Amino acid sequence: MECCPPEEKQNSCHPQKNKRSWYSFFRLMLLCASVLYIGHLLNSVYFNIENKHAHLLHAFYELMNLMSWGIALGIVFVGLLSFVPREYVISVLGKPRTKVGLIRATLAGLLLDLCNHGILMVGMKLYERGASLGQTMAFLIASPWNSFSLTLILWALMGFKWMLVFVVLSAVIAFVSGMIFDLLENKKILPANPHQVELTPDFKLWTQLKRDWSTYQFQWLDIWHMLKNGFKDSRMIIQWIIFGALLSSIIKTYVPTDIFTQYFGPSLLGLGATLLATTVIEVCSEGAAPVAADFINRAAAPGNSFTFLMAGVSTDYTEIMALKETTHSWKIALFLPLITVPQILILGYLLNQ
Repeated sequence: MECCPPEEKQNSCHPQKNKRSWYSFFRLMLLCASVLYIGHLLNSVYFNIENKHAHLLHAFYELMNLMSWGIALGIVFVGLLSFVPREYVISVLGKPRTKVGLIRATLAGLLLDLCNHGILMVGMKLYERGASLGQTMAFLIASPWNSFSLTLILWALMGFKWMLVFVVLSAVIAFVSGMIFDLLENKKILPANPHQVELTPDFKLWTQLKRDWSTYQFQWLDIWHMLKNGFKDSRMIIQWIIFGALLSSIIKTYVPTDIFTQYFGPSLLGLGATLLATTVIEVCSEGAAPVAADFINRAAAPGNSFTFLMAGVSTDYTEIMALKETTHSWKIALFLPLITVPQILILGYLLNQ
């Protein structure tokens, strides 16, 4: 078994044209990010200008700093996964399109300590390594605000009871959504993962791992290759993360906060307003936790808090675009909010009661 099996080439009618178009957008996002980030540093050191445009620079600077550790760890995990044979991934996650496989993917999402942007890169890599569509969705839906460290933060902000309720309900939505995606894939309503592999009946993970490890010789150059592959495979996700940060910073700067702060009570109107707000605002998981706690502590609306956390993932344009780019299917990307948002709103309404 090769330590780093080659990836299948993506089929495309115009591969070179698509690649050039994608790379141009990536460079444009990097240019915009550099201008805004460096612009804030220059303004804070030399100019000290105080206006809306300066606030935009500051908002983008803070958001990128907040997301940077998750992006960096995501690149490392993606780089590591590029060296892991697909058989290993499938063995750990369980057989695709099975309940056991969905449970394992959900638990992996709950326990992996990364923010939503790092999780997104890892989830897309799991899809490329052979995870089923249902497993990928269960992993993504359970993950973004359920990292171990962030769970402790939620405990401190809103109390143990609500933290536990939110974690359990998010796992339920992840598992149910994964089952629905697998069902739609089986019925050929959604396209199957072309990267899926079938394990041979005699495949034993630990036996194969010991065999491969005994023949592996570490070289410092391997770390460079891991980081290089991680960045290369994450560029498609990073461009949408930057795009989301730009859009979020613009909204935070130029849209009055009163529009969002007056309509978040425990009512159908408040629930709808929460869904609208979390859809248009790109919030990293660390930034979402204090806002979600305010819905409970100030507005007495735990359902709105749960909706803000969960729907922020399901309707996140960064995640939707990443799914579309990875799966090459708009249908799969748009089915994410179509399947999850109704579940979230129903549970949010019940929690508010």
